[in-house]
Amino acid sequence: MAGTRERSVSEATVRRLELATGGVAGAGVAEMSARLPWFSRLTADQRAGVLMVTQLGAANFVTWLRDPDATPRLTAEAFRSAPPDLARRMTLRQTVELVRIATEVFEERIPALAGGRAERAVLVTAVLRFGREVAFAAATVYASAAESRGAWDARLEALVVDAVVRADRDSEGALLSRASALGWDPGARAVVLVGDPPAPGDPSRPEGPDPLHGVRRAAYRAGVSVLLGAHGSHLVMVMSLDESREHVDDDAPDDGPRDHRLTDLTRGESKAALALADAFGPGPVVAGPVVAGLLDAHRSAVRALAGHRAVAAWPGAPRPVSADELLPERVLAGDASAVEQLVRDVARPLREAGGSLVETVEAYLEHAGVLEACARSLFVHPNTVRYRLRRVADLTGAQASDARGSRLLHMAIALDRLRTVGGGTEPTPRR
Repeated sequence: MAGTRERSVSEATVRRLELATGGVAGAGVAEMSARLPWFSRLTADQRAGVLMVTQLGAANFVTWLRDPDATPRLTAEAFRSAPPDLARRMTLRQTVELVRIATEVFEERIPALAGGRAERAVLVTAVLRFGREVAFAAATVYASAAESRGAWDARLEALVVDAVVRADRDSEGALLSRASALGWDPGARAVVLVGDPPAPGDPSRPEGPDPLHGVRRAAYRAGVSVLLGAHGSHLVMVMSLDESREHVDDDAPDDGPRDHRLTDLTRGESKAALALADAFGPGPVVAGPVVAGLLDAHRSAVRALAGHRAVAAWPGAPRPVSADELLPERVLAGDASAVEQLVRDVARPLREAGGSLVETVEAYLEHAGVLEACARSLFVHPNTVRYRLRRVADLTGAQASDARGSRLLHMAIALDRLRTVGGGTEPTPRR
């Protein structure tokens, strides 16, 4: 039916359309300039590119009228003939605005060239149909560009995460540049989470089989930026934190006063970490400490990976669990950095504080947490023991009265004694 109508256009009308294509295209570009404020901000080359595509559309419309059963030639390839800078400069929404205005100008000017009422009706229908084909062609171009951009971003993201895990200090500039290209704020504080990747999705669902689609969607809902990458069979997530957080990890031992209490994201350090943990696959999720920026994220990644290797020793670990809460398990797994951290953050503050804190902790643990028996062995009042244990909790964040805290304190004091004896200095004697 459509083919019969288009063939009713006379050859004389087709020749008039051929001669008018330049004017119609020029009128379309003039209308775009008048109605779209952003159009005037395009460079001269970019505006020329829009005119070229519009002229190509008008010329292909006439060619289509000669052979209405053929597919219109203004397809994705026609859009790709535009200057590359134009495609990068214009968004899909702007392209839709241009196509709408061009179609309106075509609807106004082309039917006026008809040789009669019947031809005018045919041209009106043809313009509408051709405009639909142009719109589909534009959508195809941007869909293809989005797929290519997504694949490129995924490769770039994998490089960034790999550099974070490997602590590649030789390419810090490249790391920041790649992260910025992905929309990441290099100055934002960050934390690294490690867990198992989610299972592949259903290919029939809109997100397809991509197992990371749900993770990215969860991050979008939580309002945070994330970088995702694989490390062996594990999923590594670098998560950006907002500036309202209070704790930033700092490994420098003597740069001023530090909070020695262990970081624990499960107790409110980051609600986003709790939300994103559900996006990982089954199994434990370990969070490293919060660090000042992307260049320091390798310290968070190292601890998170070490914690994930050791978390199997704590079947009841929360999800997510802080890597610093897994210090005893990490020590048992042979993590030398965990030994250093336990001595620095737990044993050393107790030893330097004096007041028989180390002695009190050891006596309390030896008497299985019986306060009165501990006090008798130390020849002090039970209230004195209570006061000293509160001081221990203030200094280390570990409670001697609970299982996890007692294990951490016992291991830290034992490691400190071993290191002290190994260094040739006698440990603090028991009275």
